[in-house]
Amino acid sequence: MEGIKWDEKGLVPVVVQDEKTKDVLMVAYMNNESFELTLKTGKAHYFSRSRQKLWLKGESSGHTQEVKSVRIDCDNDTILITVDQKVAACHTGYWSCFYRIWENGWNISGTKVFDEEKVYSDKDNK
Repeated sequence: MEGIKWDEKGLVPVVVQDEKTKDVLMVAYMNNESFELTLKTGKAHYFSRSRQKLWLKGESSGHTQEVKSVRIDCDNDTILITVDQKVAACHTGYWSCFYRIWENGWNISGTKVFDEEKVYSDKDNK
């Protein structure tokens, strides 16, 4: 897309927010191809920096993200997408990847959506 400032690796960070709750769910990266796929399909696609490949959010877990809006920040170097999140965004089973709160050390206080034994791993997709 014209106007996006891709970094030296052709990536841009993406902040993902739930449309209804306004919770920040996760931060991921997109390249031009994943960005175009997201716009074309309406499903969130990202680029895995560790595996060097595209991935569709929820492809292994079923916890998909239906994209509701796409915005770019004032510097053209960060994207904000709002989504309809299905089940949990975090591979650990929490609603959001930002479930830990600093209070004299990290405390776990987020919303767990499903039990550990039922966690479907998306961690290899990040």
